[in-house]
Amino acid sequence: MAGTEPAAARGDARADAEMRRTVWLMFACQALMNASVVGQVAMSALIGHSLASDKALATLPMALQMASTMAASIPAGLVFARLGRRAGFVLGALGAFLGSLTFALGVWQGDFLLYCLGAIPAGLGFGISQHYRFAAAEVATPAYRPRAISLVMAGGVLSAIFGPELVKHSRDMLAPFLFLGTYLILALLPLACLALLSRASLPPAPPCPKVATPIGEILARPAFLAAAITGAVAYGTMNLVMTSTPLEMMLCGFGVGASATVIQLHAVSMFAPGFVTGRLIARFGVRRIIAAGAVLNLLCVGVALSGREFGHFSVALMLLGLGWNFMFVGATSLLAEAHRPEERVRAQAANDFIVFGTVAFTAFASGAIHAQAGWLLLNLMLVPAIALALGLVALQSRRARAA
Repeated sequence: MAGTEPAAARGDARADAEMRRTVWLMFACQALMNASVVGQVAMSALIGHSLASDKALATLPMALQMASTMAASIPAGLVFARLGRRAGFVLGALGAFLGSLTFALGVWQGDFLLYCLGAIPAGLGFGISQHYRFAAAEVATPAYRPRAISLVMAGGVLSAIFGPELVKHSRDMLAPFLFLGTYLILALLPLACLALLSRASLPPAPPCPKVATPIGEILARPAFLAAAITGAVAYGTMNLVMTSTPLEMMLCGFGVGASATVIQLHAVSMFAPGFVTGRLIARFGVRRIIAAGAVLNLLCVGVALSGREFGHFSVALMLLGLGWNFMFVGATSLLAEAHRPEERVRAQAANDFIVFGTVAFTAFASGAIHAQAGWLLLNLMLVPAIALALGLVALQSRRARAA
């Protein structure tokens, strides 16, 4: 028995090292896939504004991308359930590659419709990439799971730095076609992601349950509703303000470089806390972290409405990013408590369908609300949505204590 203990310890150490290595690879893949989206946020409304005859459609490309992200949820769940994580992530990377090339073609031709078509494969790829956090949770031990989720989401720190810098330094690379070179460079990122995936130890397809839990039963669970709606509010309210910020800054006289810098600060604030959010959840509890995120988002509204200088946009978007991180990582952690292991793919697909359906709606509504009602109403719309999320989380907390 004494001789087997060191061998068992070595086996546990190797398993732990392999788990952490896989989580870091998921971190890198998430960073690569997010870089395209962060760059797209800095560009799409400006390109849409220049190509569309109706300026209220400026955010339509981003809305279509988020709608495609929502539409990817159910097919991605089927692929992951039948073929495993690796096959699904490969399809996602190929979708992002095709999307960047189609965006480039639309810019080259000056064709708004063609540019919008690029949002479909790009959105499908981004939707599938949202499951990197779920894959990390599956390979992690229960104690390490919140840290694994937040760490993978922290991969966005690299994309937050790299994406806007890429936009600023490559926008005129193939002049007079503004942003054409940017999209051609972005097309290389999913190819790098494919190389990393070839080295990752990903979980196989889950065993098929003899009797699948009806999706209606999963959706009706209070714990699932609290997690999904909190995630939808976190992402939807953030997207509502973020998407129109470059437009508002343009109307205030700021150039592409200034708005790209604000989006960069926002994206860093979204993802950098991921290095510590998991620890904060372990120490203070997931519901307190969600509440802290809600307060930060309300502070964002106050700063955004207090002025329209560069500092106001910067601070407001940084608060918005930090609030999103606390609320969204918290919602993802709540989701892990709302389903059994054999239900995970169906629950995750349903969750992302709800979350990114909300994001798609807010991406399109952002441009229309900004054009018709203005910056003031756009920001005030965050308040009732955040109150709804807090109410659901508090109600679920009471239910959990009672149980």
